[in-house]
Amino acid sequence: MRELQKFYIGGQWVAARSGVTHPMIDPSSEQPTGTVAMGDGNDVDAAVAAAHAVFPGWAATDPADRVALIERIQKIYAARSEEMARAISEEMGAPMELARTRQAPAALRHMTNFLEAMKHFEFLRLLGPHAPDDRILLEPIGVVGLITPWNWPMSQVALKVIPALLAGCTMVLKPSEFAPLSSTLLAEIVDEAGAPAGVFNLVQGDGQTAGARLVAHPDVTMISFTGSTRAGQSVLMGAASSFKRVALELGGKGANLIFADADEQAVERGVRQCFMNSGQSCNAPTRMLVERSAYAEAVERAREVAEETAVGMSGSEGGHIGPVVSARQYEQIQALIEAGIDEGARLVAGGCGRPSGFNRGYFVQPTVFADVTNEMRIARKEIFGPVLSIIPFENEEDAIRLANDTPYGLTNYVQSGDGERRNRLAQRLHSGMVEMNGQPRGAGSPFGGVGHSGGAREGGSWGLEEFMIVKSVSGWS
Repeated sequence: MRELQKFYIGGQWVAARSGVTHPMIDPSSEQPTGTVAMGDGNDVDAAVAAAHAVFPGWAATDPADRVALIERIQKIYAARSEEMARAISEEMGAPMELARTRQAPAALRHMTNFLEAMKHFEFLRLLGPHAPDDRILLEPIGVVGLITPWNWPMSQVALKVIPALLAGCTMVLKPSEFAPLSSTLLAEIVDEAGAPAGVFNLVQGDGQTAGARLVAHPDVTMISFTGSTRAGQSVLMGAASSFKRVALELGGKGANLIFADADEQAVERGVRQCFMNSGQSCNAPTRMLVERSAYAEAVERAREVAEETAVGMSGSEGGHIGPVVSARQYEQIQALIEAGIDEGARLVAGGCGRPSGFNRGYFVQPTVFADVTNEMRIARKEIFGPVLSIIPFENEEDAIRLANDTPYGLTNYVQSGDGERRNRLAQRLHSGMVEMNGQPRGAGSPFGGVGHSGGAREGGSWGLEEFMIVKSVSGWS
């Protein structure tokens, strides 16, 4: 049994003050694996005080020194990558293959991309030839509060911690109480890399207590939050009285537009991307919009792929999907599957209950619904499980109308052999990101959405700028 009872504050591991703990549960077995201390306002205050005290000195360091710190962190992280993969698998149920190949390495990729962005980043810029004596200065915003989710724990942590350090900010990280192991390991790595005391601080806890205090704290200048849209709204309201900058990366309900001229792998690719990480990705293409002439064939292929998708224990080797993170998550997904059936969607694969062979664990059947309409709850709500909704469309205009008929706007997808059509759609789809024909966005591309998906931009130079203020100066000599 693991007992995480200390927080990393001011360069030291210190005992939690609250005395409250949260059980760590193995999502595959529903058995307890330990406890994690839940920080309270006093713990957060101590962490913020440590960050606040050293901010002026860290902000004044040479950017080259900050780059050197990240390079050391990256080297140590790489050496402990297998340990990190196992921590992620244990805490949130990612199968080991996914944890090794996607979850743990995501942080290393982000570090590489941010280090590359720093090579070309200008902290002091000319305004333009019309104002030769004007300068634009980019300066660290201050003490930042970083609140991260459980579904891609190290990816989301790295997208905040690394650019904040490079920008010259000091910070307090509060990870999800469902993913405490990976962030504890990261704190050990940061400490081993020689980060100055107080620059990076870790407090575990829930959103209602530790998170709320971090959001409201007067000495925290910015909150960077990734999580649900509902929780993001609470963060905005909590930060309003202190006029903090708030960067939000929230939920999604991505549309995957498949035209009749798409390549023959388009449907399979879309289903597998929807089911990856057991459907627990905010940018998953959970609405598959298919041109009417290709609709029946697409539904049949989606059924085949769903039935081919293996489900297994998180600690087992192999290319299966694992459980979802918690009993609450499992129950919410089951309720939405039931809603899809009740509202008249055609269930073509999966359904309610656990997959065959499982009588415990938070395992969800890979599920496909056809004949879905955009008014149904399964088409409007973020399910966050391996559940795909297939919707037919008549033409390009109809596809755009359906895709944009959502309050979310994170990632949309286009599958078509017509390049001009793809370009038209990319410009008209209401989202922060568009991926076409299975091609991933390039290294350093900004991640973020619009509308109820939030407005943050994480990654590359845009991710660095999130943690800076812009100062305009005249009369520079």
